[in-house]
Amino acid sequence: MTASLKAIDGSAELTTLMTDLGRQARAAARTLALAPPEQKNRALEAMEHAIRAGADKILAANAEDVADAKAGGTTSAFLDRLTLTPARVEAMAEGIAVVRGIADPVGTVTESWQRPNGMTIERVRVPLGVVAVIFESRPNVAADAGVLCLKSGNAVILRGGSESFRSCRAIHDCLVQGLREAGLPDAAITLVPTRDRAAVGLLLSGLDGTVDVIVPRGGKSLVARVESEARVPVFAHLEGVNHVYVDRSADLEMAKSIVLNAKMRRTGVCGAAETLLIDRAAAATHLAPLVTMLIDSGCEVRGDQAVQQVDPRVKPASDEDWDTEYLDAVIAAKMVDGVDAAIAHIHDHGSHHTDAIVAEDAQAAQKFLSEVDSAIVLHNASTQFADGGEFGFGAEIGIATGKFHARGPVGAEQLTTFKYRIHGSGQTRP
Repeated sequence: MTASLKAIDGSAELTTLMTDLGRQARAAARTLALAPPEQKNRALEAMEHAIRAGADKILAANAEDVADAKAGGTTSAFLDRLTLTPARVEAMAEGIAVVRGIADPVGTVTESWQRPNGMTIERVRVPLGVVAVIFESRPNVAADAGVLCLKSGNAVILRGGSESFRSCRAIHDCLVQGLREAGLPDAAITLVPTRDRAAVGLLLSGLDGTVDVIVPRGGKSLVARVESEARVPVFAHLEGVNHVYVDRSADLEMAKSIVLNAKMRRTGVCGAAETLLIDRAAAATHLAPLVTMLIDSGCEVRGDQAVQQVDPRVKPASDEDWDTEYLDAVIAAKMVDGVDAAIAHIHDHGSHHTDAIVAEDAQAAQKFLSEVDSAIVLHNASTQFADGGEFGFGAEIGIATGKFHARGPVGAEQLTTFKYRIHGSGQTRP
């Protein structure tokens, strides 16, 4: 039985609690690794129904979290990430349905070959084990991470931000209900039952070897701490300093539509564009319309000298602006000398997250897609498609910007590793 949700007094009690959570998750992971797809899907179906049935409770809990955040004077971007609406709760349920419908990755043979001695070698997908997800503000991460880990046969320990504590607890109740209806252990999806920040440090220690991988989902300071202190592997998820480059060959109306969506659809998500690069050869036709559109839409534009000249409302850009993830209605804008200069700027200032080119010139687009070293690169599409749901994964546990194991949206398949199975007929090695 998992620990009850209560206040934790004293470091010794917290350490004991967290260690017990790790052991329970490890035991649950062994059960999940062998659970048939049908049983996991029954749990997911029950979770989907529970989220819908519990929508009012989830929204009420979230309203309390949002009220506290407003009283604390938080930013509008932060509030957007924290706030749940009926549509966002329904999107959680729909995401669970999509995850249920995807192929179970566990046990999939990805490659098979026969050796000259007659042995057959198979590479087969297996779960990672216990995944710890440390996240801030967005309570929907609790649902996304919980169902993706379940689908991929992993147990998960969720540590949400203190600001979304009530929301996460209400969502977690629905997930546990689904586990119980399918006869799976409660500890398959565990929510750390305290706001105590020391719990994060204990998770980073690996909880006596029970945690196999850590996924940070939050701001730059959280990710930096995780990567600095973690004693187990980490799925790197750096900030989203994302770029849209508008080439000289870009269709202006398409460029306006993509830039506006990339920046202003939701400014607080990691896929939001933070820097606009415009080909100097397109300045006469594209620069003023793009800048005016952004400002008239409520976006502050900070530009280099060339950009400042097209509209008196443009503010001067500092050196820091080219490296900033605003997560707000602010964008840095710069003129560049073609696709090569755009790629060079992204190389120097990007975060390897998501970058886009708007261009009709196929050669320029191919060069951009080939040479920009980011997890996601797009041609003629908004950076806000940097989302596991938009990739058909149903949900995501984060956008991995590193290069080891997983990169880009981390879905169920990316939460597996592999082992080798060898079938012999009595072979011995000479």
